[in-house]
Amino acid sequence: MPEGKFCNKTPIQTEEALLELLSDTRGNQYYEEMKSLDVDKEDLAKRLKATCKSRIRTWLDICAHCGLCADSCFLYRCNDRDPEQVPSYKVQSTLGEIVRKNGDVDNEFMRHAMDVCWSRCTCCSRCAQYCPHGIDMGQMISYTRGLLYSQGFVPWELKIGSGMHRVYRAQMDVTTEDWVETCEWMAEENEDDYPGLVIPVDVENADIMYTCNAREPKHYPEDVAEAAILFHLAGENWTVPSEGWEQTALCMFAGDWEACKMQVQNVYDAIERLKPKRVIGTECGHAHRASVIEGPYWCGREDGKPPAPYIHYVQWVAEALREGKIKIDPAKRIKELVTLQDSCNYVRNHGLAEITREIISYLVEPGYFVEMEQNKEYNYCCGGGGGFNGVGKYRPQRNIALKTKRDQILATGAKLVIAPCHNCWDAIRDLEEEFEVGIRWTFLKPLLIKMCEVPEHLKPEE
Repeated sequence: MPEGKFCNKTPIQTEEALLELLSDTRGNQYYEEMKSLDVDKEDLAKRLKATCKSRIRTWLDICAHCGLCADSCFLYRCNDRDPEQVPSYKVQSTLGEIVRKNGDVDNEFMRHAMDVCWSRCTCCSRCAQYCPHGIDMGQMISYTRGLLYSQGFVPWELKIGSGMHRVYRAQMDVTTEDWVETCEWMAEENEDDYPGLVIPVDVENADIMYTCNAREPKHYPEDVAEAAILFHLAGENWTVPSEGWEQTALCMFAGDWEACKMQVQNVYDAIERLKPKRVIGTECGHAHRASVIEGPYWCGREDGKPPAPYIHYVQWVAEALREGKIKIDPAKRIKELVTLQDSCNYVRNHGLAEITREIISYLVEPGYFVEMEQNKEYNYCCGGGGGFNGVGKYRPQRNIALKTKRDQILATGAKLVIAPCHNCWDAIRDLEEEFEVGIRWTFLKPLLIKMCEVPEHLKPEE
């Protein structure tokens, strides 16, 4: 069967097609159709010729199968050290086979490769820290996902998520009208407590343009309000765009590279339209990777940079604390054991580990911050990154994957985990629901609002 009604090689382009795919409860028919989906071997060979260049081919050739990457992988460790969970094996048994056979693979192989690429790897790239040849298995699995997506072998939820980006330019069905109304609503809801609070939309030449994760206006509008309150208290001249506000890219998890470019370009268009001095993204790791690290290359920007300086939220928080724009009430500093989750996408992949620890020095009383044994760029993935959190088909494997982070947290003795990343926050929430170990988790924004001093001129009248 070359194409199914739900499972096919055609990207979601319309709201009608998106709703039709959503109507297939849990993707039951989608996965059934996938069993008969033809592999376009000629197209796969052409894609390999066009995109599988010297770096990837060299990595495949020079891998010595030494196994030094094995213990670096949290999925290998928490799955009883199954040899099939060794990063090099995962790559060689999927991408390696596709390349060696020049795309001459069958349906059964492609479904197996899909299982490997989305349930046995989160593309965290921790293994690259340990490879003596500098091979980045995470990058190679990510590339393989793109090949699989092009042939229709992608988890149901991620086909939907990528379709959301194509239809709404957001990972969820949040329209421009929904977004602007949420901004107005959150400003009104909090104006009594913070007089003069506004969420400025489409202000040109502001000092800051703020972008966020679509989950915030869709499910956690208080996060939008918290960002506004902190900018307000810090006296920032800021704005949000009416279009181009969504910073995330589920299409990156799906391997839909065309949609990745479309999504990031939408943000860059907003930057060029409003001309802010700089852009600040929310507490999200993959959003930062998509818009700041990978995005410039997807969009063909020769300097490898976004149109304006673009920083992660932790960088702004550290700056605001350092410069006294936000001041912490000493009496409210945390006086219980607390630990910190390092996000793979802006710590390991963008070097912001010390920035987050600078923030901790303001928020936590000395002696109460406890590092996880593996930390900073060597920290383990939360267990739910790379799209793992959102794929129902692989939920049992994801729950096993949470054990590593559970054990890391328990070893610190801390009951509070600061997690400035949406995927990490979700995974830690889920591990508490799954294992009931008695921990709490938080973003930075609510902590800062509870702990900061409100300037007298910004306090409400009695």
